[in-house]
Amino acid sequence: MLRLFQRNRQQERKSTEQAVKPSRERWFGRIAGLLRSPRLDEAVWDEIEEILISSDVGVETSLRIVGRLKEQVNSGQLDSPGAVTDALKQALTSDLSSDFEPFLPVDDGTAKPYVILMVGVNGVGKTTSIGKLAHHFTESGKKVLLGAADTFRAAAAEQLEILGDRVGVDVIRHAAGADPGAVAYDAFQASKARGADVLIIDTAGRLHTKSNLMEELRKIHRVLRRQDPAAPHEVILTLDATTGHNGLAQAKSFRDAVDCTGIFLAKLDGTARGGIVLAIRQELQVPILFIGTGEGMADFAPFDADDFVDALLEPVP
Repeated sequence: MLRLFQRNRQQERKSTEQAVKPSRERWFGRIAGLLRSPRLDEAVWDEIEEILISSDVGVETSLRIVGRLKEQVNSGQLDSPGAVTDALKQALTSDLSSDFEPFLPVDDGTAKPYVILMVGVNGVGKTTSIGKLAHHFTESGKKVLLGAADTFRAAAAEQLEILGDRVGVDVIRHAAGADPGAVAYDAFQASKARGADVLIIDTAGRLHTKSNLMEELRKIHRVLRRQDPAAPHEVILTLDATTGHNGLAQAKSFRDAVDCTGIFLAKLDGTARGGIVLAIRQELQVPILFIGTGEGMADFAPFDADDFVDALLEPVP
């Protein structure tokens, strides 16, 4: 098994810790202190609930998690602050975990190019996220090609070309207003001809009506499927962590239209409401694959539920 996405676990943990630092310092770090209280009374539980809800975890999830902890404490199953903290970590990790590995596998020779379709509304950081993935694959020795299938937004292809130049990969594009399906077709054919390992295709995030947008995405999906029955191998939905719950309704439309396989959660370092990660996982039932941890091309990491929860609940001095 050839692993297309090579990992540096030490660097990933460090990046995750840095990304959740605002959330830990403002919200979650306080929970660790509260759980060390000599007596876990209703006032403590109420404050923990308030912290979880305020950090964008969501009301239902927050009440469920705290209610379960209270039951375990009252029944004597948890008899020390450390045990309660471990149980909270286990609950959060369980909500965030999935069977999907947080990196992209590909069998040697069976998927070339490995096609990644990037979807999401305009302004969420989709183009930058594409650049980050392309940069990582290139640094790992893979040949990458980009397809500029967002032909409806002015300067979308130009922005992608700027990123392509920056990370050293070619971009397949057509004139503004061209058929996105035709771009996807040509990008796939170019990838085959040039022996590319990875093809990442940008898509539109806004058309005149939502139904038109979703139909265009389905069309691109069908065009790729005709070139390779397994393509696209990944459909990654880009979300902006700073928008909180506001982006979930739009995200559901993309998920339903093109059967998203994973989420790239951009700009996580730009919000103190890191609980949105749990809300996204619960609401969309799509695994989070990557998190944005900064503005640079190398500033992202594969999502790891254990690393995320450990970093989030690290006590604040």
